[in-house]
Amino acid sequence: MATRIEENRDESRYEVYVDDQLAGFTEYKLDGPQIALLHTEIDDAFEGQGLGKILAESILDSARDAGLTVLPYCPFIASYIKRTTEYLDLVPEDRREEFDLA
Repeated sequence: MATRIEENRDESRYEVYVDDQLAGFTEYKLDGPQIALLHTEIDDAFEGQGLGKILAESILDSARDAGLTVLPYCPFIASYIKRTTEYLDLVPEDRREEFDLA
């Protein structure tokens, strides 16, 4: 099973593929130095394979590499950051309470 992440700028989303089949995505809105992560979906056929985690890590690592701050409006991404505190620094300190990260 080959997994890859691609940014689809036309659709403003990151997509996760399994063997060339779209398995899920996270929608985003880029606003200057901030990326708002809005919604994540994994197709039912791919549930339970850890693709949400792979997608979240890829997006958050890309945001870090690009010097972006993250606004995790997507409950899945916010929950992932809460569990994986190595990404907490990407969320502005004064906005963390808004996402239940304080």
